[in-house]
Amino acid sequence: MNQSHFYPIGTLGKPWGSDEFAQWRARQVRRRSYADDVLSRMNGLRAHFDVATYGEVAYGDERFPLMAIRSRNWQSHLPIVLVTGGVHGYETSGVHGALGFVEAHAQSYTDRVNLLVVPCVSPWAYERIQRWNFDAIDPNRSFREASPAQESAALMRLIAPWRGKFVAHIDLHETTDSDESEYLPAVASRDGKRFEPHSIPDGFYLVDDAANPQPAFQQAIIEAVQQVTHIAPADEHGEIIGSLLVAHGVIHYAMQALGLCAGITGARYTTTTEVYPDSLRATPEQCIAAQVAAVCAAIDFITNTPLSLTE
Repeated sequence: MNQSHFYPIGTLGKPWGSDEFAQWRARQVRRRSYADDVLSRMNGLRAHFDVATYGEVAYGDERFPLMAIRSRNWQSHLPIVLVTGGVHGYETSGVHGALGFVEAHAQSYTDRVNLLVVPCVSPWAYERIQRWNFDAIDPNRSFREASPAQESAALMRLIAPWRGKFVAHIDLHETTDSDESEYLPAVASRDGKRFEPHSIPDGFYLVDDAANPQPAFQQAIIEAVQQVTHIAPADEHGEIIGSLLVAHGVIHYAMQALGLCAGITGARYTTTTEVYPDSLRATPEQCIAAQVAAVCAAIDFITNTPLSLTE
């Protein structure tokens, strides 16, 4: 490594080659169990929901079943809602928020919507508390045709039969201090670029689709979540993570153009949640509760909106 470099792997101005990728992979240590934390809880839901494998992630000798939870009494006339968590494996509250929603609330919605919930899209990364997958690819920039990420490709295959029929998709994420201390430096190093520091917003915020903004939907979620935890303010530039604040706690991203998970369904109502688990003003439990509140508020909004507006 170049001693003046900002990351333990790589040299400024030189993208990673096979040696650097191998060094990065060797640093990834298994720190928690997908089977114990996620699969065991999903097995406990089988009495009331259909829990099934929709694919497998295979890296070397490791195999991870990809699991989805589906409403048991699927009704063709009801709107379809997708909830995803763990697209980035290190974003813990997204995984446990999705599971917590199903355990505590999903049954109360089964006569109002068809639910499809994928709590942990990226199990290898969940175990390593890592944003990237085994191949140092960000799954949440890989939801596109011929995806290079196994996790993204598998989820797109799962939802393909209903694409265009979803009414809403809530994708549960976090913005963490490790984005600045680990992930963004790693991205810059991997690509041979200089690392440019950014600020991390303190609080919850939402990412709406720039190509299909739904401000009333986003604000309904913000109003519910602010009963649980604080909403992130804009920085001195009127921005959050480099994007202009368009409403209280809301920014815009071009979801499909960027290959984001929240752009895969063609749903009218989509959002990416972002909580800040490193805040001194929030506990891990609050972060999970915020994710659960966001999902409930999203479903409440669409089921209380006239059908003509959701078609």
